[in-house]
Amino acid sequence: MGKKLVIGSSGQIGVELIEQLAKEFGANQVIASDIKSVFDKKNSAVEYVILDVLDKEKLFKTIKDHNISEVYLLAAMLSAIAEKNIQLAWDLNMKGLFNILDLAKEKHIEKIFWPSSIAVFGPTSPKLNTPQSTLLEPSTVYGISKMSGERWCEYYFLKYGVDIRSLRYPGIISYKSQPGGGTTDYAIEIFHAAINQGFYNSFISNEVTLPMIYMKDAIRATMELMRADRKTLSINSSYNLAAISFNPAEIANEIKFLFPEFKITYSPDFRNRIALSWPSIIDDSVARKDWGWKHEFDLKKTILEMINGIKNSVFN
Repeated sequence: MGKKLVIGSSGQIGVELIEQLAKEFGANQVIASDIKSVFDKKNSAVEYVILDVLDKEKLFKTIKDHNISEVYLLAAMLSAIAEKNIQLAWDLNMKGLFNILDLAKEKHIEKIFWPSSIAVFGPTSPKLNTPQSTLLEPSTVYGISKMSGERWCEYYFLKYGVDIRSLRYPGIISYKSQPGGGTTDYAIEIFHAAINQGFYNSFISNEVTLPMIYMKDAIRATMELMRADRKTLSINSSYNLAAISFNPAEIANEIKFLFPEFKITYSPDFRNRIALSWPSIIDDSVARKDWGWKHEFDLKKTILEMINGIKNSVFN
């Protein structure tokens, strides 16, 4: 078995994914990569390679030189930033995926993980208990790229036998890295604000409920899906993934139990319009049936983990 390559390892998911991969398979079996020239993360035992996923020649060389069998393609431009950089977002999110798919088609990679998102849903998708298969009419560049990516993932599996697996991540809550420019970033920022300032001005309005997941659950779901027997998987595009759902007012009220003086105000901006187009509650029953997915962190447990984590974090 070859090594695991994480592309975009300095991002929110990548930081914690390389830690878990190193823990499970050994640091010498994991290669972290990013476009950044400095690898400033905690797991220094993991080898770091400077890599632009759009550079197909260097990508191929890295895979061959390091005997890579699995690729975790996390490099992407997220929803809020993508709306300000349309062409760059499309190029990164789509061409990077094609580069990896083509290398797998040519049998240079055995297995791929590629994250999709709840951004594939749009205003016409059901808001409550959004099913695995439903109308997908995303209204953002990020969502369009993820929806397109899902179709190409299934195409490459059916046409060429490429083993690519994917999750439609909800908003991910974590403290080990800074938010990456997503619409759900408020659910991270609010904790830092509660600890350091005692107040938070939310760019999402108080009643907008969105699906969320704590990072430990998101990483575990990723690892479980990658370990699953391919024959048990009925979805060849991307699985719905769910854990908890809440709005800014609800999470603020929970935080007030720990910080009674905490106050929240609301100044909705363009990210609120994006949030309004997304589901409130996701139905992930197919994932639970196919590979036994089950979340462990509810809202209260997530809040305690975040508060304790931030207090001891370099990003506090």
